[in-house]
Amino acid sequence: MKVNLPNNFGRVGLLCLLSGLFPVQAMAADSLQTDSPAVSQKQQSADLSTSSPQVVASDGIEQVTSVSQLSDVQPKDWAFGALQSLVERYGCIAGYPNGTFRGNRALTRYEFAAGLNACLDKVNELIAAGTSDSLTKQDLATLQKLQEEFSGELATLRGRVDAVEARTAEIEANRFSTTTKLSGEAIISAIGATGGAPGQDNPNIILTNRVRLNLTTSFTGKDLLITGLQAHNFLGGVAGAGSLQNSLGLSSSLLSASGARTGFEPQFPGVDVKTLNAVGANSLELYKLLYIFPVAEKLTLFAGTAAEVSDAFPAITPFYGEGQESISRFGNLNPVVRVSGGTSGSGLASAAGFIYSFSPKLDLRALYGSVNANIPQSSSSTPLGSGVFGGSSVVAAQLTFKPTQSIDVGLNYANSYHEINILGTGLTSSDIGALSGLPLGTPVNMNSFGGTLTWRFSPKVALSGYGAAMFVDSPAVDASTTFTSWMVGLHFNDLLKKGNNAGLIFGQPLYRTEAGGSAQLADAGTNRATPYHLEGYYRFRVNDHVSITPGAFVLFNPEGNSNNQTTAVGVLRTTFTF
Repeated sequence: MKVNLPNNFGRVGLLCLLSGLFPVQAMAADSLQTDSPAVSQKQQSADLSTSSPQVVASDGIEQVTSVSQLSDVQPKDWAFGALQSLVERYGCIAGYPNGTFRGNRALTRYEFAAGLNACLDKVNELIAAGTSDSLTKQDLATLQKLQEEFSGELATLRGRVDAVEARTAEIEANRFSTTTKLSGEAIISAIGATGGAPGQDNPNIILTNRVRLNLTTSFTGKDLLITGLQAHNFLGGVAGAGSLQNSLGLSSSLLSASGARTGFEPQFPGVDVKTLNAVGANSLELYKLLYIFPVAEKLTLFAGTAAEVSDAFPAITPFYGEGQESISRFGNLNPVVRVSGGTSGSGLASAAGFIYSFSPKLDLRALYGSVNANIPQSSSSTPLGSGVFGGSSVVAAQLTFKPTQSIDVGLNYANSYHEINILGTGLTSSDIGALSGLPLGTPVNMNSFGGTLTWRFSPKVALSGYGAAMFVDSPAVDASTTFTSWMVGLHFNDLLKKGNNAGLIFGQPLYRTEAGGSAQLADAGTNRATPYHLEGYYRFRVNDHVSITPGAFVLFNPEGNSNNQTTAVGVLRTTFTF
């Protein structure tokens, strides 16, 4: 008996033909069409390499055990009996993930062969198990004729299954890791500026890059080991030479700290601040090594030898995102989070801490970080000290709570000890020589307080701001200084087009507001004036992996000195993520 399938042979027709193998009667099929099927679990792997994606069952499809599980099949349907038999007696027909069967759609020969192959496998199981009494000689004869008719298609499907299985085995044997995922970000940007200190020429437009590769590994499914590698071509070194802010004449005399900084520039470009060794452009460095693991339902611990405060503390503000949001260092985060190199961009500290979740709306996070934990003895080339407890260090905490679904609040505190006279934020030229008028080698203590709030008063618009105060004194001399900073801004989601974000930011960068003892309010020659920062940017989402952000920020009274010209920094940032 030769079996010929009409071009519009339906899925129900498959049931009728297959049901001829078993003791169930069915009528002839009408020619009807709709969408696409999922025939059976056993055929799934066979169909992965075919050109007919309709047949491929999605992940999560399970073999139905009762025809009543198929919502679009009714007892009045003419093929109900055939479907009931194949589903409930032989288990070789599956439905769609949404619980439908779609019996009226057209069927290809390959799809028919896949369904036949599933039922052949089931029949073989029945025979092997010795439960084949219900199979008559006539059933087996019909089965043999169907096998002969579709021998080519069945051979093709089985060959494809073998090829897929072989390829899968090869991939599993050679893949990097069963527990590790790789992600990455590449930022390429053009930066130009005008203004700066009196008598300075405008610097040339520069082209910069920063590339990061992150490996995230889980050993238990709940823990996470983060390993981050990066390279960038920002320059600076100990004296700041080659940096944009140095060319503007707005940076500190050491380490290029300044308010004229982009958000994606590392805090200490061109130098390993731990040892003062030079670092070449695009040198590969380990900027992240951190292990996070839960120890109880509400308690999670973390530790690492290359970490930052921002790794543990939620940002709260929507402007945070070095490759996606605010283009300036000022706009990204509260300054208290940046204290002691808390966001150095190079994994400055060895750190350990905890996260305790009181509830979904309230959690407390804290850490202890030491800059030179791996160095046993201090020397002239290790100005930040040495040892886990003997060098520059910080204890930081953040209480994060969400009183409503539209409001996020973060309260920060940091207690720091520095072997040298710096804030360690990179946000202002006063960062170096925090106690003005005292030598750089003067040790300092810092108590820093900050708060950040974001209010999403509509689905696409948020009001966000922060305030910070840093109280600096020295254990060696009678001297003290207070720094303050604040910021407020509007953040827009899906502006003009879905996926496009924008931000408007205004605020006061870190500014020395008080001084006592032998500390001074400003260095000699400074005409003190409150500095202000105004910023706007628009992130255009090209696709899921590429975004382009044009933006600019303007500095009024840069570095708190009215002698400096109003300075504008323009940025065109392109970010690739994968």
